[in-house]
Amino acid sequence: MRFFSLKSCDTCQKALKDLGDRYVTVIDVRADEVSDIDRAAMILAFGEKVINTRSTTWRGLSEVEQASDLAMLLSKYPTLMKRPVIEIDGEWYQGWTPTTKAAAGI
Repeated sequence: MRFFSLKSCDTCQKALKDLGDRYVTVIDVRADEVSDIDRAAMILAFGEKVINTRSTTWRGLSEVEQASDLAMLLSKYPTLMKRPVIEIDGEWYQGWTPTTKAAAGI
């Protein structure tokens, strides 16, 4: 299981606590680089919902920047990603929802 998060994200911290001692590889989207392949898989899985349009980062972007390519936006502003994003055996999940929890065995 790969867990894409932000160290300072409360939801991510709660999810990691709930996951307990399960084998999880944590990727901090700010500190660790998210690969182009992973970014493309996330965009394929979630489309425009991969972006957190409620974030202060998003609100600080110009309309031109907001209309930019999703991959470019996530590459330049990784904190725009709606978190957490979890990859389990090739399946992608976003947020700490009941569906994500069930897939993670919680």
